[in-house]
Amino acid sequence: MVLFAGVSFISCGNSSKAKADSEAATGFGEEFKSFLEKFTSSAAFQYTRIKFPLKTPITLFEDDGETEKTFPFTKEKWPLLDSETMKEERISQEEGGIYVSKFTVNEPGHKVFEAGYEESEIDLRVEFELSSDGKWYVVDCYTGWYGYDLPVGELKQTIEHVKEENAAFKDLHP
Repeated sequence: MVLFAGVSFISCGNSSKAKADSEAATGFGEEFKSFLEKFTSSAAFQYTRIKFPLKTPITLFEDDGETEKTFPFTKEKWPLLDSETMKEERISQEEGGIYVSKFTVNEPGHKVFEAGYEESEIDLRVEFELSSDGKWYVVDCYTGWYGYDLPVGELKQTIEHVKEENAAFKDLHP
């Protein structure tokens, strides 16, 4: 296993992804489970482990319903994520829908968590990567807070609502 990781690392060069995968495979990287526990229980820690602005900007429609406008996904727009939100589960709703939350990609140096109703668009997608320093970071996110159905004119109000929710999270998990 060590020989394979070494050969794989050499053949891939010095790219950060190869290093991250190598560290994860050999145990030198941060364990994801303990990272996620800390990430979802401390607002201060969570903010230090997100690479802002995220890869994918927030895309909303103008009032005409056709013109797209993009906004960088920055710290002020981030909705803090708790352990309940990031829990893997499958819940049958009384209305008949099934809500599923799970890791759809679970590789040593790359993980993607998705949540939403089956046969519908996802409500949440969070992408994690193990960086070259051996630490996990969020590098991208889609959240229903800023879904396509949110008009550009309501962005400021939504950001204020996210800030209120975040303040409540910080009270419980500083």
